[in-house]
Amino acid sequence: MTMSIVSDEGTVTVTDAALAQLVHAAAEQVDGVRVRRRHTAIAIEGDGARVGLELAVAFGSVLPEAARAVQERVSSALGTMCGVTVNAVDVTVEELD
Repeated sequence: MTMSIVSDEGTVTVTDAALAQLVHAAAEQVDGVRVRRRHTAIAIEGDGARVGLELAVAFGSVLPEAARAVQERVSSALGTMCGVTVNAVDVTVEELD
């Protein structure tokens, strides 16, 4: 979903592709994590966002820890760069690398 930020100085529009790139880059900062690009869902409604990601995680990683780290990174990136409160980051581990 394209996001617009309106202020007295004008409007900033962030496209779906840019939001997806931001989310992917944040998630892949976690060691051993690769985003499966088939499906990334980003829904911005009202004052919050919900993100859904499909991941590949390195074999031997502790999956819940990797998933939590991705949730924290994505939430922080969207909050910092877009001023969005993230209500949820839903992570699905689809494969092991």
